Amino acid sequence: MKIQDAILSKYDTNLEGLSLNQANERQAKFGPNELKEKKKKSKIQIFLMQFADILIILLILAAIASYFIGDIIDSLVILFVVVLNAVVGYRQEYKAEKAMNELKNLVNKKAVVRRKGQISKINARDLTIGDIVLVEEGDKIPADLLLLETTELKIDESSLTGESEPVNKTAEYKDNVDLDVENNINENIRDNLVYMDSNVVSGRGVGLVYAIGMDTSIGKIASVIQEESPETPLQEKVDKLGKILGFIAIITCVFVFILESFEGMGLVENFMTAVALAVAAVPEGLPAVLTLTLALGMEEMAKSNGIIRRLLAVETLGSCNIICTDKTGTLTLNQMTVRESEIYSNKTYEGAYLCNNAVIKEGKLIGDSTDGAALQFAEESDYKTENLKERYPRIKEIPLTSDRKRMTTIHSINDDTETNDILKQIKTIEGKEFDLSDKKLIAFTKGAPEIILATCKYIDNNGKIEKITKETRSRINKSTKYMTQSALRVLAIGYRIIDDKELTEDKNNLTEDNVEKKFIFSGLIGIMDPPKKEAKEAIKKCKTAGIKVIMITGDHKDTAAAIASELEILTDGKILTGDELNRLSNEEYLAIADDIQVYARVYPEQKLRIVESLKSKGNVVSMTGDGVNDAPALKKASIGVAMGNGTDVAKESSDMILQDNNFATIVKAIEEGRKIFDNIKRFVKFQVSTNVGAILTIVGATIIDMPLPFNAIQILWINIIMDGPPAQSLGMEGAEKNIMERKPENGDILERKDYIRILISGIVMAIGTLGVFIYELNTNTHLGTKSCLEKSMTVAFTLFVVYQLFSAYCNRSDSEEKNRYFAFAMLLSLILQICVIYIGPLQKIFKTASIGIMDWILIFAVAATIFVAEFIMRKTLLKKSI
Repeated sequence: MKIQDAILSKYDTNLEGLSLNQANERQAKFGPNELKEKKKKSKIQIFLMQFADILIILLILAAIASYFIGDIIDSLVILFVVVLNAVVGYRQEYKAEKAMNELKNLVNKKAVVRRKGQISKINARDLTIGDIVLVEEGDKIPADLLLLETTELKIDESSLTGESEPVNKTAEYKDNVDLDVENNINENIRDNLVYMDSNVVSGRGVGLVYAIGMDTSIGKIASVIQEESPETPLQEKVDKLGKILGFIAIITCVFVFILESFEGMGLVENFMTAVALAVAAVPEGLPAVLTLTLALGMEEMAKSNGIIRRLLAVETLGSCNIICTDKTGTLTLNQMTVRESEIYSNKTYEGAYLCNNAVIKEGKLIGDSTDGAALQFAEESDYKTENLKERYPRIKEIPLTSDRKRMTTIHSINDDTETNDILKQIKTIEGKEFDLSDKKLIAFTKGAPEIILATCKYIDNNGKIEKITKETRSRINKSTKYMTQSALRVLAIGYRIIDDKELTEDKNNLTEDNVEKKFIFSGLIGIMDPPKKEAKEAIKKCKTAGIKVIMITGDHKDTAAAIASELEILTDGKILTGDELNRLSNEEYLAIADDIQVYARVYPEQKLRIVESLKSKGNVVSMTGDGVNDAPALKKASIGVAMGNGTDVAKESSDMILQDNNFATIVKAIEEGRKIFDNIKRFVKFQVSTNVGAILTIVGATIIDMPLPFNAIQILWINIIMDGPPAQSLGMEGAEKNIMERKPENGDILERKDYIRILISGIVMAIGTLGVFIYELNTNTHLGTKSCLEKSMTVAFTLFVVYQLFSAYCNRSDSEEKNRYFAFAMLLSLILQICVIYIGPLQKIFKTASIGIMDWILIFAVAATIFVAEFIMRKTLLKKSI
């Protein structure tokens, strides 16, 4: 049974098409040929969902508490931060719907179908399984089709795959082909399938509909891109931190409230202190500083051609430990170039230049990429090509086809000097007479070496024409093999002087059979899309930074291996092809996934499986892509990176867009992401240490049965001023010197050593503050009870603020970049504190008193103990500086 008959039998149809009844029954069974959208959340639902976060809930409670203790400004600031966070989250969630709309706009609206022998144009949504569809040049494919008939059919699949070259499609099936295309599409049948939304570039074909609507390739993509994006590592880390801080806040409040109640403090005052402490325990400035730091990172990346579409993705780049990258255009120039050549005569340059339909205009190639490489090779050689088209005007072309594997052009001759000499040598070899007056033509041929060599009788050795011997053929074949093994696309070039009168006098006789023989072999050129110079350096940087680079390409295994080896991606690992991947079970694939460095002959839909498998092993994975088919993998990846020249669907599904399509830009973005995560850790450690210090100071004062060193308003001021300029300036620190010499950090924002450091810093602050507070109470008794307490509290309060300023300095980065905002933030904070101490109206609000120069000396001397503590921690407890 023929394959076509087997296909028709499987889908219970024939070449005449379905009957009207069959079509109606199948439409009822399989539904319309259209993309379906999941039930949408309303815009209000999407917005309200942004508040379902533990840290946001804590902030709302803190805002309410601030309002009830009279701090309306702080309450409004917190609420503003919460609403801003919700707006950002809403915009990100809304982009999935945008990607779906882009897909729906791509789908064809009409189809030409044959039903019961009658050809008609119908709405594409009315197509069903088993329909016979006719396509021709200019059509958009209306469903996924198995081809039954083709005539020189070429399909543009760029909207799906991102590949710009049209794909040849055929109805000639390979032996033992697997027709289970609904579940498993292997390489053997790819050339026999056309997909919904691809375009017919040339030729025509007849196909059978095997998938419609959501079961088509593009429909499966639609299903995935409508799924909610997984949480980024930073979202998970911030959520975990929020729960920890929330727990600490609740326990502290309850403990202090109970303790103060037993000691006889008034209920209202006790409640205000407990609430103020709760507000102090929650870093209200965290979302604001987080948003600012990420936004500044986005701005910095945009300068390097990396457009970040999702705010939290900025940090995720810093956690990335695997980059899965395309080859063409990302690692390579996306420009076919002659990298090797074996030139026997200058006629090779003439053939490369004249047997060519490409044009280079204003530095841009118009035409076939292989032709472009040959043309550029000829133009950039030392051989003068300027007047070749005038010397040899083209009169005919025998075009390249997939069967012929060669192209031949025929030209008239306006300069006989060189051609006469060549023809004279040939006539001498053949023992024939040479007639100078005969009209002559010249033909150039370019194509597959084995095909061209088979048509060659002679070889041109720098103007000396000789017959090709077995030794010569062997040498040429050896050179061809060497270039092929280097993953080069090898072209042979030959030419022929035509003086046969029946050919020179009648162009109709210039046929393939009459012209393509007795050629003179002139040379070989090896073509490849070469790696970008900066890509190799970027890959080295990745290795130093503990990031594994995996190359994924649709190219042949040998081509992939050659490029990957040159870029040092392929070292001691393995290459896996798409077909080999299909044959592996999930368990088998997971067992070897860590060893794979290169994936070749991989189709975009297989990228999704690669991403999911790598993520299941705990990796943070970046994936590049440009076609619609790449959208599911981009959506599922920890960081989806779309190419600047990619499809809109790919861009809408991504987290980042590479405007310059350059791998080095991804590496720059990772470096920026690491810097951002370091800065997030810096200001979180600083803010939490402030909170812990305040809690320990108040709890300590309560335990030893003495007045509190801060009142509720002062606690809130500490929180506001420390959550403000100092924390924000820490978010703008430069990158550590060794930032790309360490492994990616996938731990929590605060790890065990950070908690120890925060606790020790908090204890030092609490002991210092309480010690100075007790000292001031004992030395200021002559001022009277009220004034003594006010001045003592002012000194303790100011000491704690200076502690925070010094603590901020301890959290700075070891960077060569200068953070000009830091000194300004420190100075501003100190000036604000001085205002609170010395300006009359503010003294009444904060219940402060003026302090003298000796008090300031004491404050700075005691606050300096934080530097001593930090030095000891770095040298002993925390050997590695963070």
